[in-house]
Formats: sequence, C-alpha cells, structure tokens
Amino acid sequence: MEQNTSLQQQLLEAGVHFGHLKKKWNPKMLPYIFAEKKGIHIIDLNKTVDALQESVAALKQIAKSGKKIMFVATKKQAKDIVAECAKKVNMPFATERWLGGMLTNFNTVRKSVKKMQSIDKLLGDANAESLTKKERLTLSRDKDKMDKVLGGIANMSRLPSALFIVDIGNEHIALSEAKRLGITTFGMVDTNCDPNKVDFAIPSNDDATKSIAIITNYITAAIAEGLAERQAAKDDEDEDVDNEAEKKAARLQAEAEAEGGAGRGGRSQGAGNGPAKRRVPGGASRRPQTGAGPKK
Repeated sequence: MEQNTSLQQQLLEAGVHFGHLKKKWNPKMLPYIFAEKKGIHIIDLNKTVDALQESVAALKQIAKSGKKIMFVATKKQAKDIVAECAKKVNMPFATERWLGGMLTNFNTVRKSVKKMQSIDKLLGDANAESLTKKERLTLSRDKDKMDKVLGGIANMSRLPSALFIVDIGNEHIALSEAKRLGITTFGMVDTNCDPNKVDFAIPSNDDATKSIAIITNYITAAIAEGLAERQAAKDDEDEDVDNEAEKKAARLQAEAEAEGGAGRGGRSQGAGNGPAKRRVPGGASRRPQTGAGPKK
C-alpha cells in the first residue's frame, strides 16, 4: 500500500491527473474521471495506478518470454523520451513518423531497412573511393532520411508482440494496424480518447512532458526487470547443463578406471594361478616312457 501511495504521489507531482477540457472529453472515459475543475477533467489517479501496475505486469512477462515490445510516439514532447527509453531496453521504436503499413506491410518495410543498411555499409567501405563527391552526398542524404524514419526498427527482424503507444488518438494508424494483426496494445489514454480501443489503457495526461516521462520510465523499468529475469534463468540453465556435463564426464572416467582396474586384476590373476607343470619327487619332471617294456 505504501508503494501505491508513493507512486500516486509521484504521478500527482508529474501532473498525470490533468485531463482535457470538458467539451473535448470522450464519454467512454467517464469511469476514469475523478472530478471537474475549472472546466478541466481530473483523472482518478487510483485508477491510473491500478491500470499502470496491470500493464507493467503484462509487459514484464512479454519481455521475459523474449518477445519484442515496440514503442510508438510521434508527438514532439514525447519522441525524445520514448526513443531514449526504448534504446535502454533494446526495443524497437517509431518516434519520427509512422509509415503506413509499417506492421501490415512489414516485408516491404524490411526491404527498405536492408537498403538503408547497404547504403550505410557502402559509405563506410574503404573501397568506396570510386564514388564521386556528388554520389556520396546523395547517398548520405538518402541514408539520413531513411534512418530518421526506420532507424528505430533497423534491428526488428520480426513483428513485435506488443505496442506501447503515447496518445492513441494521435497514433490511430499504428493502433489500427496492431489491432488488425492481433498485436497486444498498451497506451496512455487521455480524457479525449476511447479507452476501449486498446487492450491495456493507462488513463493519464498524454500531453505534458513530465507525465509522459514518468509513465514511460515506469514501463521501461518493468521491461528491464523482465529481461534481467530472462537472462538469470538462461544463466541458471547453462549452469545446470555444465554441471550435468561435469557429472557425466566424472561418471565416465570412474567407469573407465574401474574397467581398467578389473582388466589388470584379471591379467595378474591369470598369470599367478595358471596351470603349473607337475613335478615328481627328486626334481625331475614326469614324462611318458616310450622305451622297452619291463625287464624279465
């Protein structure tokens, strides 16, 4: 409970509770509105805390399972914060512009990413001196232009399992593409949006920089925790495999030594207990007589 109170206090100080003007509200946000003050709706931070904790629990599990979570925020006040947080946990992001079909036409987008990477490789190649100054400048401009839009998804080899969106109204194209593909969606939802459009709605102020920062950082911390738990589990598994291999090697060595000992013991026993020549008293060996018969 103390943790909830502390988190609620932090959200309050960051201005997460400030909604839009009453005239701009979406009636479906009614369950999340605490009051109206000077024509502005105030979001119920108890509901925000509950929704945030539910969201981070789900995101943590997705990260722990090794799946990708894509961050989406093209608003001026959100793009830098979101890009920085996504980079911290090595997750894909789109903060400059959402290309139509970035998810639904993913194969074509991947071709553009590969083209950007090949240009980058060409420019960095020491043997590219044959390029004229004009060609090099053109390629550099193309690469910078593509990197601005596609840089955040350069390492995304497959579709993400979830999308975290800041302002679902502004990112409606991304939201509709995710819904079409059955991708789980998480979003900061202000009082002017429909919370039913996302799977996990976090009622919050999606315009203030401080509000965006506190929610995004809280989510990023949960993702980082999930990734750390995944790595720890992987290390334990590797350790178990190594221990098993060591035990197996020791067992095989013991068996080999036991077999070697038995073999040596068998040979020495055979050498000591083999059939000996029969000797008669007087020291002469008994031999069969082949001469004449007994004297008369």
